[in-house]
Amino acid sequence: MSTPPPIPAGASHTLEEFIRSTSQQDKGHGLFEKETDKLLEVNLNGRVNTKMGSMVAYQGNIRFSREGALDQGLGGLLKKAVSGEGMSITYADGQGKLYLADEGKKVSILRLQNEAIVVNGNDVLAFEPSLKHTITMMRKVAAMLAGGLFNIRLEGSGMLAITSHGEPRTLRVEPGKPVCTDPNATIAWSGNLTPQFKTDTSLRTFIGRGSGESFQMLFEGSGFVVIQPYEEVVVAPDRG
Repeated sequence: MSTPPPIPAGASHTLEEFIRSTSQQDKGHGLFEKETDKLLEVNLNGRVNTKMGSMVAYQGNIRFSREGALDQGLGGLLKKAVSGEGMSITYADGQGKLYLADEGKKVSILRLQNEAIVVNGNDVLAFEPSLKHTITMMRKVAAMLAGGLFNIRLEGSGMLAITSHGEPRTLRVEPGKPVCTDPNATIAWSGNLTPQFKTDTSLRTFIGRGSGESFQMLFEGSGFVVIQPYEEVVVAPDRG
């Protein structure tokens, strides 16, 4: 059956045309597929790990449960005790179609093949249980930056969906050519890199809003770092 021609942007249309133009479509891409640039469809048959609060709809028999305090081991329990909630993960189990989104952010799907990547905790949307995940806490920045405090290291083989405000861009890190980034604009980096943190008070006057841009992440070695064209500030959990 031929696909009906698209409706021009901004044009008025009947209810039938609206339903047709916005209806869910099976693209046959497997477990993860982008229903739109900002909406992830998960063709679930088993379990998938998702960011808490990211479910917007589902069809079928799907059950949701929160990752337990001890699922990350005693170290994970200690991190939550020190910092409040940190990064929360929901398990989705069953069969059906699950739709995930996060504040209108763009979705990117990655397939890891015995590889490792570290992602800002706020930018992880979903990942397969076959990927080992470890929540890490950057203690050095705890008092300076709430949004960059928690990261998730994912390693192994499996699919991963991350989000970004706008189109993500990847910068290569090469020996002798370090890369410095704004922590609030940093989405992810290769698992073999360990960022250092530096301050440059002279930048405060010239970059961004002047509210902490002097604090930077420094990447050295061989690998990559992914950035977004947006400074995303995450409010720290209320521990009061």
